[in-house]
Amino acid sequence: MNMKDEVITFKVDGALAEQLRSLPNRSEFIRQAVLQALEMECPLCHGTGTLSVNQMAHWRAFREHHRLVTCDVCGEPHLACEDQDDVHAPESHPAEAPGTNQGEG
Repeated sequence: MNMKDEVITFKVDGALAEQLRSLPNRSEFIRQAVLQALEMECPLCHGTGTLSVNQMAHWRAFREHHRLVTCDVCGEPHLACEDQDDVHAPESHPAEAPGTNQGEG
């Protein structure tokens, strides 16, 4: 499921606008703040894209019994346990679960 980038605009008061103008990369700062607020940020790297030495050691141990797979329903990569069947029927896809809004729209 490929989604095009979209430009979103919003109003802020003058003081906040001044603070945002002082940032080296406003778009990246706002993007990360929104992702964090929506709890969609990577729980390991917190959006940096890199892991510390200790995090990498934990990751290596974790991936001994997990694998990266592509979902047959949405086409997105995700982690799966070695000993679990990872086939999702469209009606049981995690994005369609109650309390999520990924399946809406």
